This record gives sequence, C-alpha cells and structure tokens, in this order.
Amino acid sequence: MPTSPSTTGPERAARCRELGADVAVDHRAIEGTGVADVVLEATDGRGVDVVLDILGAGGLEENTRCLATGGRLVVIGLLRGRRGELDLGRLLAKRASLHATTLRSRPAAEKAEIVSDVRARVWPMLDDGRLRPVVDQRVPLAEAGRAHDLLESGSVFGKVLLLPRQAGVSP
Repeated sequence: MPTSPSTTGPERAARCRELGADVAVDHRAIEGTGVADVVLEATDGRGVDVVLDILGAGGLEENTRCLATGGRLVVIGLLRGRRGELDLGRLLAKRASLHATTLRSRPAAEKAEIVSDVRARVWPMLDDGRLRPVVDQRVPLAEAGRAHDLLESGSVFGKVLLLPRQAGVSP
C-alpha cells in the first residue's frame, strides 16, 4: 500500500518518485477528479496518516478528505489563505485531528529547545546517511537576493543554500 503520496507538477512528480514517494500526484494533470480522489484510490480507500499542509484555507477540503481514520492534518503554511471552512463532521467521523505549528511566534527559549532537540535527534541521521537533504542550488551569501528570486520563481526542488564566504574557498 502506498505510504508517501506527494502532490506536484509532472517533473516534480518524477523527482518525488525517484526520492522514494510511492505515489506522486500531478494536481494539474488530473481531470474531473481531485487530489483526494487520487490519494484514496492509491491507498485502496484508506487515506493517509499525515497531511503536511502548506496551503492553509485553500487545501482544507481536499486535505481532510485524504485523511485515514485517526489521521492528522498538520498546517505548516498559508499559501492559499488564513480562513477557511472546515467539515468538522468529517474530522469526527475519521477521529482525525488538526494541528497547526510555526516557529516564528515561539519564544526564544522554546526555539532554542527545538534546535537542541534537532541537533540531538536529526543531525545523527544526516551524519549516518539515513536522511539526505535535497539541495537544488548553492548561492553565495552576497547573492541572497538571487536566492529569494529562485524561491519565488517556484522552480526550486529542494533547498537553496546560502554559502558564507570563506577564505580560500569559492562557492
């Protein structure tokens, strides 16, 4: 059964599959159906355990439809709005939960605790290769504006790294 669906365009869908996604949905190529329909078909009607939602209000309907029983919708962005309508009956029927999180509004001490936890739990997985970040481009810090332009263009797949200038090292 597929365990890691992703929604994206055709080139990005192929990249997601290369990186291990079981299902990658090109949301622009599906006609007469929604992302949730594709996800439910791919999971034999079960749905997914977690949806990481960067859309916010504009994704609530589809994202709650994608959830499995006991699933979690985690809102981490608001690209399609802050206010939306939510079918609470669907959440109740699925015994699903809605979570929202951001670092920006947290107190400094809480942010420091999160950084410490990431250092202890995530960095070892980077060191031993269990996690491999996807880096699209490396940009000198002096060209930070170009890095922002790249991100705004929507053409980036993965991260853009800003590289500080180091003596004797060129980016």
